[in-house]
Amino acid sequence: MSFHQLLFPFVFLPLSLVFFGVLPGKAKKYSLLLCSLIFIAWGNPGDLVLLIGSALFNYASGLELRQFRRRGANRRAKTVLVTSIAVNLLFLGFFKYFNFAVENLNALLHVSLGRNPMTAPIGISFFTFSALSFLLDVYRGVGTVPKNPVDFILYITFFPKLTSGPILQYNAWESQISSLSLQREKVEGGARLFVMGLAKKLLLANTLALPFQAISALPGDALTALSAWIGALTYTFMLYFDFSGYSDMASGVSLMFGIVTPKNFKYPYRAVSVTDFWRRWHVSLGAWFRDYVYIPLGGSRQGNAITLRNTMIVWLLTGIWHGANWTFVVWGLLHGVMIVIEKFLLKKPLSKLPNVLRAVLTFLGVVVGWVFFFSPSLSSAMQFLKAMCFRQALADATAFYYLRGSWLLLLVAGIGATPLLHRVGVALRKQRVRWYFPALVISFCLLLALCIAAMVSDTYTSFLYAQF
Repeated sequence: MSFHQLLFPFVFLPLSLVFFGVLPGKAKKYSLLLCSLIFIAWGNPGDLVLLIGSALFNYASGLELRQFRRRGANRRAKTVLVTSIAVNLLFLGFFKYFNFAVENLNALLHVSLGRNPMTAPIGISFFTFSALSFLLDVYRGVGTVPKNPVDFILYITFFPKLTSGPILQYNAWESQISSLSLQREKVEGGARLFVMGLAKKLLLANTLALPFQAISALPGDALTALSAWIGALTYTFMLYFDFSGYSDMASGVSLMFGIVTPKNFKYPYRAVSVTDFWRRWHVSLGAWFRDYVYIPLGGSRQGNAITLRNTMIVWLLTGIWHGANWTFVVWGLLHGVMIVIEKFLLKKPLSKLPNVLRAVLTFLGVVVGWVFFFSPSLSSAMQFLKAMCFRQALADATAFYYLRGSWLLLLVAGIGATPLLHRVGVALRKQRVRWYFPALVISFCLLLALCIAAMVSDTYTSFLYAQF
């Protein structure tokens, strides 16, 4: 079940809210757990067994960690931590990276090892990182272990954040589920956020996908510079509106149930450096790697050489987290290299440039990185980049056809990826313009109507980040 299918907003979500609303306070978390389990089992009942098994294992590990830490048995606590982390990573690796490893071993050793026929459980990367943050916080003495295992199972399986995040630390979760209630203001605010996310996904991301899919299907030698740049730009905005739209929907649904999640996107395409970009894109993932990898490795406190090493380790792991393909490894390392260059080699020259120019350079670097992200292989990525670097024909009739069909869409997407519309709305609200609120209501109703039409007429399109 996906947020942008008719079944979810018009059947599953309303029934879940009614069920949640009519139950007394302490029973509300059980209603959320039941709804989450139904959501998970809807697509593949086998995922339910795997997720609950993972949750129970990590809950038991957390209890052991807390017990050993209280006794001062630090060595035994460390053994439990290392073992539980290894089990989680092996679980993740088996489902997400096993076939990638087999393919490379088969090619390298000229053998025929068998593949894993099982599909990865829904949201495996997100719930694994949530579990790891819980274990590490308990070990460090900054996290708690709930008395009721239901609280932790719900934390792992909570359906709004399962497939797209944001990655929420258990402490932030626990403080909110102790007093759940259905509040009109939060339901209304969550509904608005959900509609905005739905519009991003259906009206922008799905529409941008059409020219991108057509261009990416062209043979590499048939690409021109113009068609390659149109393809790269449509993917750049498609991915943003797809992922930020799904994050908005997830945060909106969570808010309807009274749970506030951190903002996962902060207009990343207006960033003035790659470092700034990652403070704005997938914020919860960046914070996770900072808190649980970069800082424990020493961060930037032990000299330039260690800082450089830690930076590259984080970006290697970030690339691997996103997918089992060498293209993701290169994409991650490319971002690491760009961050190292802007922090160590070109820090002073870049700081003297106007912010507009820095933003353009950052955007171009990000767009180049996305080519590795969407390409099925390194060779196809290099072919695409070759065309973008004007090493092939400049343009042809096909390129102009896609330009005519996508320039206005790219313009709208470019404006939508900035805070311009938000700032206009804030200004109108502060000036108390009489027609602002009626216009806002009409706009939301129109967006919802367009989204319904898109859901009815459109074929099923998956959420891009679900594969990561």
